[in-house]
Amino acid sequence: MAKCEICEKTLAHGNKISIARSHVSRRSTRTWKPNLRSVKVLIDGQPKRIHVCAKCLRAGKVKRA
Repeated sequence: MAKCEICEKTLAHGNKISIARSHVSRRSTRTWKPNLRSVKVLIDGQPKRIHVCAKCLRAGKVKRA
């Protein structure tokens, strides 16, 4: 499942609205996935590969091994 192991960010659900907004607006569901990266990180002195979102990487919440 798409999930950041640092901030617990997961899928987001919402509506996709058609561009031509007529009297009866057509809507369909869509999902947004987090921008995950597979990163090798030191956890308890051991290198481990985890999934981290790009926002956590830029914020410096994890140290790459």
